[in-house]
Amino acid sequence: MKKQELVKKINEVIIDEFEVDLRVIVPDANIKKSLQLDSLSLVDMVALIEENFGVSFKGVDIANIQTFGSLYDYVYKHMA
Repeated sequence: MKKQELVKKINEVIIDEFEVDLRVIVPDANIKKSLQLDSLSLVDMVALIEENFGVSFKGVDIANIQTFGSLYDYVYKHMA
């Protein structure tokens, strides 16, 4: 899958789950602030991405993923 296709699919999953506008999801935006996530909601988002894209996050990886761009890069790099 091309990265651009992956980005579109990740955005669709996030929009469906968190009911946000696509304009909120930009590569440099902070995920937690943009989606107004608390710690539990962040775990839900990680589980959703793992389930839909076949990746597995480690705790340290989650801490390093702050923006949508870093999420896209991580998923693209670690897809099964």
